[in-house]
Amino acid sequence: MHKYLLAFLLLTASAASAQSVEFSKDRFGNDKDGLKAAQKDIKAGDAFYESDPPRYEQALVFYLKAQQFNPSNDQLNLKIGDCYLHSGFKPRALEYLQRAYQLNPDVSPRIHYLLGRGLHLNAKWDAAIAEYKRALPATGTKNTAGLVADIQKKIKECENGRRLAAKPTRVFIDNAGPGVNSPYPDYGPVITADESVILFTSRREGSTGGKTDPELGGYFEDIYQSTREGKDGWSAARNLGENINTDGHDATVGLSPDGQRLLVYLENNGGDLHQAELRGTEWRKPQQLGSRINSRSHESSASYTPDGRHLFFVSDKEGGLGSRDIYRIEIEGRGPAQNLGPVINTPYGEEGVFLHPDGKTMYFSSEGHDAMGGYDIFKSVLENGKWSKPENLGWPINTPDDDVFFVISASGRHGYYSSFRDDGLGSKDIYRITFLGPEKPPVLSQEDQLLASRVQPVKETLLAPPVAIVAAQVTILKGVVSEEASRQPLEATIDVIDNSLNQVIASFQSNEKSGRYLVSLPSGVNYGIVVRKDGYLFHSENFDLPAGAAYSEVVKDIALKKLDVGVKVVLNNIFFDFDKATLRKESTGELERLQKLLTETPALRLEISGHTDNVGNAAYNKDLSQRRAKAVVDYLVGKGVEKSRLTFAGYGDTQPVAPNTTKAGRQLNRRTEFKVTGK
Repeated sequence: MHKYLLAFLLLTASAASAQSVEFSKDRFGNDKDGLKAAQKDIKAGDAFYESDPPRYEQALVFYLKAQQFNPSNDQLNLKIGDCYLHSGFKPRALEYLQRAYQLNPDVSPRIHYLLGRGLHLNAKWDAAIAEYKRALPATGTKNTAGLVADIQKKIKECENGRRLAAKPTRVFIDNAGPGVNSPYPDYGPVITADESVILFTSRREGSTGGKTDPELGGYFEDIYQSTREGKDGWSAARNLGENINTDGHDATVGLSPDGQRLLVYLENNGGDLHQAELRGTEWRKPQQLGSRINSRSHESSASYTPDGRHLFFVSDKEGGLGSRDIYRIEIEGRGPAQNLGPVINTPYGEEGVFLHPDGKTMYFSSEGHDAMGGYDIFKSVLENGKWSKPENLGWPINTPDDDVFFVISASGRHGYYSSFRDDGLGSKDIYRITFLGPEKPPVLSQEDQLLASRVQPVKETLLAPPVAIVAAQVTILKGVVSEEASRQPLEATIDVIDNSLNQVIASFQSNEKSGRYLVSLPSGVNYGIVVRKDGYLFHSENFDLPAGAAYSEVVKDIALKKLDVGVKVVLNNIFFDFDKATLRKESTGELERLQKLLTETPALRLEISGHTDNVGNAAYNKDLSQRRAKAVVDYLVGKGVEKSRLTFAGYGDTQPVAPNTTKAGRQLNRRTEFKVTGK
């Protein structure tokens, strides 16, 4: 604190000896051509600076050229500082604002406020607070309530920043590399839950239509995709094509955990959210999400729930608690969107919502709560139907500038967003944050998020060192669905069932070309997974994930079988009481599927068989397995299936499908299955 204040006092003390140099002939008579060019640059800069709305970045280009000719003009330094405050490189404003004040302490009535902003954005908390206090209007001054409230909020932000920066967290921050990034702005990353695919927005050369934005400059936004290659590499990004990208701005918003549905921001109707579906290798044309989600205002950010049935989104529609609020809605329902309420939403803006694949951890950015400046990223957890108090992710994940549009992998190990940094490939780049990595020197870096969803684009910031921010409690199940005989990929339906409720809680499709699927399973549920396709026997899997179960990733390739005599299918979601032949209620769904198969195929005949591991007495195991098989037959007969179509057998431990030398192998051997004996 004393160091910053001393430096600032020395600077202000020298102001008496400094003097502003005007752009006039009496000062630059020996360089008339240079003076004329500088005056022309100032005039061009002023045209952008004074436009409505101001175009600061375009003005800055001309002001900096004039600055090279004469670096000692108070007003020019002030304007350059102001332009930098509205750019992607906000901390650079400070040196010009300090120079303007040095040249003329009365350069502007706003100089102390602007100096406070410059110091604030450079994380010089105490010096910023001192300047903000100097900027407070005198007691009794009329029409200053808004200014006073703004300054008091910024002082509080500095106090928050000082507190959070005193206990920094640690991360690695690495450039995603040339496969993803280009010499042009790249930002807005969204990822699949397993980080195998990344989509992002870019304003690079070769965009659809090849046009440039007449107001913002640069190419129009397009959406690109890259896939993981090896441990840390990414394939060369490809444009998603004309089904997704238009001649205007097209920006990424959100991606389903399996990467099969994409949320897109398009400019039509003033800016709305759209959804596109992946069919094979091609994305279908985005469809507007409708008036229950989109309004006359901006809907700029959204995220799916793991089951794909609900959407969290950001809107500044009427009736909110602040300038932008977070809402939740059932996509296929009829009811209105529900505001998440004052625990999450503040009188200020919220932005960049992302729901983790565990279904209960939400990340979002806010100008409220205990932000240290602009938007900070927060985390809240849904506990007993209520959202916990938002937790600031801390310094230096968050900075005095805007930090938004953050996404994180299902494992909680890696986060992604974009930044202007010295190791970038030319402009704003996408970076991967590795939590709990070895300590690196703190790095402060700013970015300008140019999403077309904003009249005044949000500014993003990315940096260096934080801690693990999520204890992931989710299992990722992924693999390829194929036909058993030909091994050709299949498009199939994957139903996710809560066995305790006998209720389908989500349905997904495997990709029609690759057969790939990915399902996110939050902990705390006994899941039945059923893969089905017309003309094939269903395939079932069971994942009983107790509450608090840690993150895991399971690769399970599934081969569907044609209905032929001799084919066997394991019924993984039939459960019995321990050491008994009593069917548990969690078996109901699997039994109903088997009943449905028999009803729809009247000529079908089955043998139901029971199997055990080799632990215990062989004769006892055989008897137990037979009684369990009979219990299944009795259930089906009780539901109206003709007894003549069913037989049962108990094989004990005589037909193992895995070695009995491991716990996992013994579990596979303890099974109920059916065999087609006639059709």
